[in-house]
Amino acid sequence: MNYKKLIPSQDLRFKLLKLTDFLPDKLMVQLQYRIATGRKLSLKKPVRFTEKLQWYKLYYRHPLMTQCADKYEVRNYLIKKGYVDILVPLYGAYDTAEEIDFSKLPERFVLKTTNGSHTNILCEDKSKLDKELTRKTLNKWLNAWDGKVGREWAYYGVKPKIICEKYLEKDRNDDLVDYKFFCFNGEPFYLYVIIERNLEGGLKLGIYDINFNKLPYKRSEIKGFNSDVPKPKNFDKMIQIARDLSKDFPHVRVDLYNIDGHIVFGELTFYDGSGYQGYTPDEFDFMLGEKFRLP
Repeated sequence: MNYKKLIPSQDLRFKLLKLTDFLPDKLMVQLQYRIATGRKLSLKKPVRFTEKLQWYKLYYRHPLMTQCADKYEVRNYLIKKGYVDILVPLYGAYDTAEEIDFSKLPERFVLKTTNGSHTNILCEDKSKLDKELTRKTLNKWLNAWDGKVGREWAYYGVKPKIICEKYLEKDRNDDLVDYKFFCFNGEPFYLYVIIERNLEGGLKLGIYDINFNKLPYKRSEIKGFNSDVPKPKNFDKMIQIARDLSKDFPHVRVDLYNIDGHIVFGELTFYDGSGYQGYTPDEFDFMLGEKFRLP
């Protein structure tokens, strides 16, 4: 069942999920998995990647996960790892939207909350920005989302903040390609390559192996592409960064950009799609699951 099509409003989905906060995490992930995938969740002997992500939510606890799930605190993790040079320049961090002084910001910037997903505002022209609506939206996001929505433990301890970062310009091909490395015990095996992302939320996604060979798999709910995406010249360096940033965890997705050879950090994600996504053909769920060795 595609629950996002059934209930297209993210706000409404969050409100409905908040009504279930009283349910135990285990019961809730079982219900959500059944609704999203149509399958019964196996936690005793999980085999699929999507099943193992549910186990990961419920049973794996590491304090570094909370730091790295926080879009602000993860910056300190990268600095400690020696990767300050790939961080997006930061203009400010705020506890509420009222603290933002737009007069001190450049003409182009990105505002995002540190505890959510798809809670970004891309400002391409500050003179055209509705500042009051922006503040209202950001404050709503601060209070609307928490880890209980998907029962994602790593987000439970994240203190909601707003951060303002540099607007990433597109590359020479007028695109901002996103490379999402699926890493297991410090080793990347597969990656999503996302192209043609736009302000309206559209994008195209391809799945590649670590040698940058395009594979015959796709995310069921996301449009794929047939065109060839050139392999970045410094792809080996991206792989090394993914290794370094992932070696502290049984699994994490390391998101990087590569803008004309300049590697930029995106985020670390522990629960891709909250573990409710589908793959076509379905065997890719098992292929990822085989790499994911639960502790």
